[in-house]
Amino acid sequence: MTDNNQGCKITLYWLEQSRSHRILWLLEELQLKYELKTFKRRDRLAPPELKQVHQLGKSPIITIEAPGTEKPLVLAESGAIIEYLCDHFSSGQPTLVPERYQAGREGQVGGEREEWMRYRYFMHYAEGSLMPYLVMSLVNDTVRNSPPFFLRPITAIVASQVESGFLTRNIQGNLAFLEHQLQTAPGGGPFLCGKELTAADILMSFPIIAASGRILKDETQRDKYPLLVAYAKRLEEADGYKKAVTKIEQVDGHFSASM
Repeated sequence: MTDNNQGCKITLYWLEQSRSHRILWLLEELQLKYELKTFKRRDRLAPPELKQVHQLGKSPIITIEAPGTEKPLVLAESGAIIEYLCDHFSSGQPTLVPERYQAGREGQVGGEREEWMRYRYFMHYAEGSLMPYLVMSLVNDTVRNSPPFFLRPITAIVASQVESGFLTRNIQGNLAFLEHQLQTAPGGGPFLCGKELTAADILMSFPIIAASGRILKDETQRDKYPLLVAYAKRLEEADGYKKAVTKIEQVDGHFSASM
């Protein structure tokens, strides 16, 4: 039987309602063996125990104990973790990283295939462009609703101004962009980079599913972005995603995809 792990011991430090679920999905997709350590939030923040693994105390974090190494590799940041795992463990599932070059144009500037160009782009877009607006939206809702009741009329005005003057148009712009990207995906999609699921789709899953639960649940929004709604559902129905959800339910008793 093939050892997909190549003799490595992999540990994922998983935090509820966080980006770490994408790494769990990837581990399932790559058919890797791993140890799962789950953590609960405290006052919406990651627990201090995670700082014993990585100085920033954030999740996701993975450690890899590899043969011949003196100490475990400690990897943080979703994109970096996904790229590292795909670099070393994706031979059994090569479609997670699209082929880079067109035949006969290997190594040439502009010789890349559209599927790969999209893959590279969305590996950066997920955290660089989309997630900041969704996080700001969550913070804005907290500002609106958290103060004592006698202050809420004031915070509600501030939050509404931020929302109408900045957040709404940027979030809507990104949703429209993603709808168009799905409409123009190579080979007709149904994924962002073409016909096959890629690691970029896995990275995009957290903001897409979060947006589906917060923004796209409104019927008028669902009517505006039908391809995006279907894409979010497709991601949640992927075998690897469902296996990751089942693993958390077995270990933790409950899973929530919300931010």
